Amino acid sequence: MSEADPGLFGPRSVTWQMHADPMMWVAGVRALYLQALHPRAVRGVMENSDFRKDAWGRLMRTADFVGTVTYARTTDAERYGARVRKIHRLLKATDPRTSATYGIDEPALLLWVHCAEADSYLQVLRRSGFPLTDTQADHYVDEQREAARLVGLAPSGVPATTAALEAYFARVRPELAAGPDARDVDDFLREPPVPFPLIPARALLWRRVAALAYDSLPAYAHELYGRPAPPPAAVDRRLRAAGTALRCIPARLRRRLPPGHVAEAMARLGPGSRPSPYELRRQAAILDGPGRAQR
Repeated sequence: MSEADPGLFGPRSVTWQMHADPMMWVAGVRALYLQALHPRAVRGVMENSDFRKDAWGRLMRTADFVGTVTYARTTDAERYGARVRKIHRLLKATDPRTSATYGIDEPALLLWVHCAEADSYLQVLRRSGFPLTDTQADHYVDEQREAARLVGLAPSGVPATTAALEAYFARVRPELAAGPDARDVDDFLREPPVPFPLIPARALLWRRVAALAYDSLPAYAHELYGRPAPPPAAVDRRLRAAGTALRCIPARLRRRLPPGHVAEAMARLGPGSRPSPYELRRQAAILDGPGRAQR
């Protein structure tokens, strides 16, 4: 492997291996469902973006951020983070309960968005068969504190283990609700508007993706949305089936799809940087040291 800049995480990290997995798209939709249950966080999205007409754009921008932070050069990742922080500093929203104005860069809101994403990525990939030990899962949560830093959070205040992440959700649970904004997100994700020629694809593909993402939510999220939670074992079987099918698509074909961060990283670092879930099996010992976020 060349001496080119490996970025914030590098090929020996759990993040590098996980974020190239095709089930990340299902995980991203799950994160939207989960994030919408925080009334102040989702209000910030609704008041500062045209989510109802541009939810696809929001999903792609999130994918671009995750891909850049994971696979781009350090300077590019830092520059992207600075741009996100600048935008967030300028945006305000109105509290749906008190009508008070607040900044969407409040640490508590940034932390909710971060934790909902990290939990969704971890839960969907692990339940779909991505090979992670408990120790590697903890290291992933720890590594993601570096991504949290880029959006303006102090890493010391961000969960660093799966147990800490679970404790965070237990603490924030009383603040969650499926208000009108969450209902709008739910309605959109269940049946997003598409051009007429794409209606069959929506019925055949998107509804299955959205249903699988929704079904993989925690039990309290199902309760808030008001629909019965399916048996977890049945959801796990569907996740594993989806993961098996998507991972059968040759990685060289998947890497050609936009936004192309993995292909660019491999061109920069060489073929030895190719993400693979089996790399974690072969190199279990690489995680003995502290995570990059503890620098």
